[in-house]
Parts: sequence; structure tokens; C-alpha cells
Amino acid sequence: MPEALPLARTNAEARLFLQLQPCPRCGSADCVFRSTVVTVDGVLAGRYRGDCPGCGTVRTYEFRVPDEVLPPPAGTVRFGADIPSELMDPGVWLWYSDICGSRVPADADTLDEQGRRAARHALATALAAVEEVLKFLPSGVERLTRSACTTERGRAIYDREPARLTRTRLEAVRDAYAQRLEAW
Repeated sequence: MPEALPLARTNAEARLFLQLQPCPRCGSADCVFRSTVVTVDGVLAGRYRGDCPGCGTVRTYEFRVPDEVLPPPAGTVRFGADIPSELMDPGVWLWYSDICGSRVPADADTLDEQGRRAARHALATALAAVEEVLKFLPSGVERLTRSACTTERGRAIYDREPARLTRTRLEAVRDAYAQRLEAW
């Protein structure tokens, strides 16, 4: 198995990872990727290819396909099975959860039906992202260490408020998102 080929547990995880990658030439994050299934060194992989609209750079990413493909769930969001992500560290997942959670207004009564659907999806995504952070905590471990955050963005989240990456806090946030989602 190619060591350099990371696992994308779901298409949703791969697409989120791609959304967060700036163009290496111009820095633009706007890129529409098309995916195909290929074999790389005998391993089934997803290849995502797009042309940067800012500078025309061809951007290609390849990820291992999991042995068991998880279909997208109806009415909710799932980024992967029970194993931690190989594409994003826990700090990035927490950062993304914060972004999604901030898109949800406190009062659903102010929204039309389309706005409610968008808010519900943002809340389900925030919940799924917090669940991804929890996957980095082995059983019996209360706190993630800084070394679990392998990216600049992840370490910045950890350095700003390391207490947010404890099981107690993460479970409280997860439960709060789940309760809000039930109420929507």
C-alpha cells in the first residue's frame, strides 16, 4: 500500500479537505473538483482533479478508498467511521465545527423553509465535526496533547484554548449541538 496515499473515509471528508486547501500557486480556495475512482500502485483510490479559476493550475489529489464504503446518511452528516481522520487533525475539525455552528441563528422563527434547512445542515455538520475530534481521544484519555494537532491551523486552535480539546468539553459541545438539532 502506498504510504503517501492518505485515507479519505468518505467523499464528504475528501470534499471538505479539498475545500480547505488553497491553490499552491495563487492561494485561491475556489476550485471545483471532479472525482474518479482509480488504482494507484494496486490500491483503490479516489482521484480529485480541478483547475484553479484564479491561475489555471491543475490541482490533483488522491486518497485511498476505505475497505468498507460508508454511504451518506439521510438527513445528517458523517465524515467517517470510528477511526480518526488522516486528512485533518483534531484542531482543524474543531475549527470547522465552530464555523458551522456560528452559521446557525439562535431563533429558527426568523427563517424561511430554505433557511431552516441550511441552518439544520450547518448544525448537523458542526455536530459531525465535533464527533470527529472525539475520535482522536483513545478510550480512557481525557485530554488531547498538542502533538495531536499536526497542522498550523490545528496547533493555533490548541494553543489558543487547550481546554477545549478535553473529552469533557467536547462531549458537552457535542451534546449541546445534538439537543439543538433535535429542537430544529
